[in-house]
Amino acid sequence: MSDPVGKLPSELDQLPDRDTEETAEWAASLDAVAKAAGTRRAEYLLRRTLQHAEAAGLALPKLLETDYVNTIPTAAEPEFPGDEEMEARITAWNRWNAAAMVTRGSKYGVGGHIATFASAAWLYETGFQHFFRGKEADGSGDQLYIQGHASPGIYARAFLDGRISEQQLDNFRQESGGNGLPSYPHPRRLPWLWEFPTVSMGLGPLSAIYQARFNRYLQNRSIKDTANSHVWAFLGDGEMDEPESTAALALASREQLDNLTFVINCNLQRLDGPVRANFRVVQELEAQFRGAGWNVIKSLWGSAWDELFQLDTTGALVRRLREVPDAQFQTYATRDVAYIRQHFFGANAELVQLAGVLSDAKIAECFHSSRGGHEPRKVYAAYKAALEHKGAPTVILAQTVKGYTLGAGFESKNANHQMKKLTIDEFKDMRDLLGLPIPDSAFADGQVPYGHPGANSPEVQYLNERRAALGGPAPARKVKHVALPAPADRSFAPLLKGSGKQEMATTMAFVRLVKDLMRDKETGKRWVPIVPDEARTFGMESLFPSAGIYSPLGQTYEPVDRDQLMYYKEAKDGQILNEGITEAGAMADFIAACTSYATHGEPMIPFYIFYSMFGWQRTADQMWQLADQLGKGFIVGATAGRTTLTGEGLQHADGHSHLIASTNPASLNYDPAFAYEIAVIVKDGLRRMYGEQPEDVFYYLTVYNEPKVQPAMPEGVEEGILKGLYRFNTAADLAEAAPAADAPKVQLMASGTAIHWILEAQRLLAADWNVSADVWSATSWGELRRDALECDEALLRGEVRTPYVTRALEGAQGPVLAVSDWMRQVPDQISQWVEQDYTSLGTDGFGLSDTREGARRHFGVDAQSIVVAALAQLARRGEVPASAVKEARERYGL
Repeated sequence: MSDPVGKLPSELDQLPDRDTEETAEWAASLDAVAKAAGTRRAEYLLRRTLQHAEAAGLALPKLLETDYVNTIPTAAEPEFPGDEEMEARITAWNRWNAAAMVTRGSKYGVGGHIATFASAAWLYETGFQHFFRGKEADGSGDQLYIQGHASPGIYARAFLDGRISEQQLDNFRQESGGNGLPSYPHPRRLPWLWEFPTVSMGLGPLSAIYQARFNRYLQNRSIKDTANSHVWAFLGDGEMDEPESTAALALASREQLDNLTFVINCNLQRLDGPVRANFRVVQELEAQFRGAGWNVIKSLWGSAWDELFQLDTTGALVRRLREVPDAQFQTYATRDVAYIRQHFFGANAELVQLAGVLSDAKIAECFHSSRGGHEPRKVYAAYKAALEHKGAPTVILAQTVKGYTLGAGFESKNANHQMKKLTIDEFKDMRDLLGLPIPDSAFADGQVPYGHPGANSPEVQYLNERRAALGGPAPARKVKHVALPAPADRSFAPLLKGSGKQEMATTMAFVRLVKDLMRDKETGKRWVPIVPDEARTFGMESLFPSAGIYSPLGQTYEPVDRDQLMYYKEAKDGQILNEGITEAGAMADFIAACTSYATHGEPMIPFYIFYSMFGWQRTADQMWQLADQLGKGFIVGATAGRTTLTGEGLQHADGHSHLIASTNPASLNYDPAFAYEIAVIVKDGLRRMYGEQPEDVFYYLTVYNEPKVQPAMPEGVEEGILKGLYRFNTAADLAEAAPAADAPKVQLMASGTAIHWILEAQRLLAADWNVSADVWSATSWGELRRDALECDEALLRGEVRTPYVTRALEGAQGPVLAVSDWMRQVPDQISQWVEQDYTSLGTDGFGLSDTREGARRHFGVDAQSIVVAALAQLARRGEVPASAVKEARERYGL
């Protein structure tokens, strides 16, 4: 039997109706309202009923979109606690100096952005005056993710409070002299001010969510009391188009991160034009955030709109606001009142009647400037409500005018993101609008002056008093170094002595080492294992029951494998961050943990272990963010290499991550061949990152899933392991078939799992061709290159230094053949500093599905191919007959 016409399917249809008569009465009441008062009244009553039900906590689906009005009506706004006139003067100085700084810099062609801060000035100032906690109070203070393009306004405020000089303002975007200001929030360039780099759009909101989450992690693990720390992320509505911006919204609501507030500056403009030209971005964002479980506060209209809404007795104005697309509303902000009367209010008779009682001045004020994001009382009300809301994160959608107060030439213009300066006349108009005491004579030299009321002025005193009450200056980055004791040697001993006859992959060797380090009484609790949902692939399941998987809810269910030794254990104080299938989320976790030493004064030791290429290839932008934020920790590319993953194929075969990693100056990249090398590298990494003189670096290690017997560490190789190269053995060390003393010589060099290929090639060269080969382990092509570049730079200063790779190979006879499971460009990084004849083999091209042996033969990096390549080098030198190369190819079936 078909459903009656008009009946909509619902999950409620599956439930028995215990009182059909009552249900019919409710439906009849709704029909009656629609018939008597119209469908709009019926819609209004339903919306208000649903809102009331939501507020009462009834288990009904939430409205994803509310009316296009302020969430907090004027009558419900709390009392404003500050001196509004004083704060307006402070904001005016900040507006002026931000615009002056960028304009003055434009003569050098360095650029800058004016319009973003102009629209968001009150969003920041209200926070600085009343909400943002500094680092000098109890706890860690708040974490502020400043919108990158708003940086001039933050510099202007730091100039007002005396932390930045006029000379520094004049060196905006001119850093090479040592006294400049970086274009955007860059902790590496201005480490006393900026905590978080945010201008790579989308990474700020993603990182803010995971920072708030990591704050709770520290709290739940009893490492640091972060209860008073709040994360504020300032974002643009255009920035929300980036997929990373909304990638973790569900995580934030799922874990009830009420220590997090997004403030989205909805000025309706991207970099080139409207964010949603034919739609309404505020409504879209509201639906997106409410659907993800966030608390949404809209602060759209300024107080000038109150009169209009009071006159709107039929709801026609509210309906019209929901109809007008953003691009049209942007046009209203630039057109005269006659245009607005015709095109906005002329839409229907009800609006024509409403407009008839409004003055031209009132309409101009409402449509040209009166926005919720421009009024401190409305911003204060939104921020206060956000902090008071419990159980979910909050997003504040604050509507503004891009370029506000910069004049008609800037406000709401599509091109204002690229507009870098104001004329003198425009500055004078801005001065008059803001009421600043800057005389015309200050412009006598044709240059716009900076403005400052004086260090002892009431404005600066007020500003400093408010910041003192909130815990000191903001934003600010303060590092109180806490050196961690070196772990006991017994944690490293098992890897140093080798595996005996047992085979062990280097991936497993690393996991075993960390498991032992996590037992260390002094530093064990500071390890933060991070993995994007493939821990079992890396042999990490043994950590589940001992360390636990972090969950703020603990474990509310009985795991299916509870009766097994290595069961899936979640715990509120769990140590492992198992992020699900999200490398971007895992990297955001990693960054928060890597920078905890600065953010919270608590050094943590994170290691992020990922599958094959799904680290650098997917999240290289976040690796730069990590470097910019001065993060410390271990990135581990597990199941590494292009031929080691049996059968996985092109999309998993990683032969290029070391090449990408080599572009990051803060990344120390190692490709260890043996377990003992891992032990030496990790031990030194802990010293360099967490010791008495910590360095702002992080480590990238690649480990393999190919089980091999792990030898004991030879004597005296520690320096070579850390510098990137040492001789593992010589042909004379071969147990059998050692070549003759006068045999041709070749130097075989390899990293990672390729060491086993050249060891076999060494044996074949000796047994089949009477060629003497020494084997070198190249633990880090990147560190060898870094050292060589430093030597080249020293030479320009008149200091003669020989690169380590040159010194290590000094006296080595014969040509050098370098081999790895990576593209040839990886070992080729060092070629110019090798004095011997140098060539390389690698896995260039796309990967493919095959056995390890088949893949290596395909790429020409297996032992037999190495033999042929070595013979070819020797033949070119006349040290073996040319026929030997052809004979070898035929013998090995190449």
